[in-house]
Amino acid sequence: MLVSSLLLMSGLACAAGACTTTEEPMKPEEPTNVPDPKPAPDPNSNPDTQPSGSRALVVWFSCTNTTKGIANRIVEVTGAATWRIEPEVAYTSEDLNYNNSSSRANGEQNDPSARPAIKGKCENFADYDVVFLGYPIWWGKAPKVIFTFLESHDLTGKTIVPFCTSHSSGIGSSDTDLHRLATGAEWKQGRRFSGNESEETIENWIESMNLNFNNNTNAGVFDLSKGTNGNAPTVKLRSGYDMPILGLGTYSLHGDVCVNSVKAALAAGFRKIDTAHMYDNEEEVGQGVRESGVPREEIFVATKLYPNQYDNPEAAIEECLRKLDIGYIDLMLLHHPGTNDVKAYKAMEKYVAAGKIRSIGVSCYYIKEIDEFLPKVNIKPVLVQNEVHPYYQDTEVMKHLHDLGIVVEAWYPLGGRGHQKELLSDPVLSEIAAEHNKSVVQVILRWHLQRGVVAIPGSSNPDHIRENISVFDFSLTDDEMARIAALNRNEKHDWY
Repeated sequence: MLVSSLLLMSGLACAAGACTTTEEPMKPEEPTNVPDPKPAPDPNSNPDTQPSGSRALVVWFSCTNTTKGIANRIVEVTGAATWRIEPEVAYTSEDLNYNNSSSRANGEQNDPSARPAIKGKCENFADYDVVFLGYPIWWGKAPKVIFTFLESHDLTGKTIVPFCTSHSSGIGSSDTDLHRLATGAEWKQGRRFSGNESEETIENWIESMNLNFNNNTNAGVFDLSKGTNGNAPTVKLRSGYDMPILGLGTYSLHGDVCVNSVKAALAAGFRKIDTAHMYDNEEEVGQGVRESGVPREEIFVATKLYPNQYDNPEAAIEECLRKLDIGYIDLMLLHHPGTNDVKAYKAMEKYVAAGKIRSIGVSCYYIKEIDEFLPKVNIKPVLVQNEVHPYYQDTEVMKHLHDLGIVVEAWYPLGGRGHQKELLSDPVLSEIAAEHNKSVVQVILRWHLQRGVVAIPGSSNPDHIRENISVFDFSLTDDEMARIAALNRNEKHDWY
């Protein structure tokens, strides 16, 4: 299979700019004709600005125009900009001669340190969030110019979607071999194309990944005007999924109380439920979801692995899936840092690829923890769940996470364990609540949302549950937000 793919490479006419055409290559195999694409931005040009406001970029290398054809179709579907990888020294047909063991490409592919020089860099690379990376299969692998590109650009925080072209070889490990060159990026599973795929095929492939092309991950700014009492608006996560910005926390809820609380929350309009292995109530949460009468696809369920599960994460994830019994998990978090947390997170990444988990994140990771963690994983966390409340506002950490495009969620949104009564009796909060004819709880929840922080208050009281999702018919003034900001004591109520 590798032989035929390289014979194909040597038998194809070279594309202008990437390979010379001065030598006639061997022609043991003719390429499949690539239909002319619809008019699209010229992939031979390296634009300085992105078209149509898209945050997607198609980066590609080709000596045969086959990869160019697929790149064109991706541009048609996404409105992405393009950047062509051009080697400083163009490849000749003899360079690509598979039968010559001393040919240039043969030597490069067999030399782990080979990094062929490329022309320039994509100067506006920081403007893009999603990078489609296209290449032909050479000797079963990505050409070494792809390695050069990855090592010469900062892909931290970006989503990389590899695609390759070959008329016989599969993608093999050509995509996963590249992961170590951009460890701070989120890598999607690669896809191999023969070169004659229709635009519909390309479109279906792209839609299946739930990519976010237009920078509409509103990590730190929520459009609260879209919310009504009983119907919280959503935030788009980096994974492409929408998550309600207000949910039900289930810590300390067990048995029938937990089941009924989940059902009451869903009946009141909540569509996000938060649980964890450590809460020992995943079975009850799953039962409440199944018995609620609300379609599964309308409900967003989050759970967490605890550090004592990190050593055998696959078994832990399977246990969560079994206990919840709701088909898939919308969001899974690491409960807090611990031994083997990277191992556990990488297991979660595999379940994302398998479609059993849709989004992943972490809890109790602050600036130092998240900065040390990100280079070690492939998928950037979509969300970090930390202790946040008016007495511990965590502003510096919150800004750091929002700048990374990560949503912040507050556990203890109404004050830490043993401190809630003090917070709910605070005279400043009581005065603001009276001015709006609202409860102190509603004022605190509204404060969280206006700061761009997701909140998951817990309750087993149906009246309180309805009250908690009735915070969209008033807003806090700038002065009121400033008065609440002044309550900050940097007073953390838990150890992690």
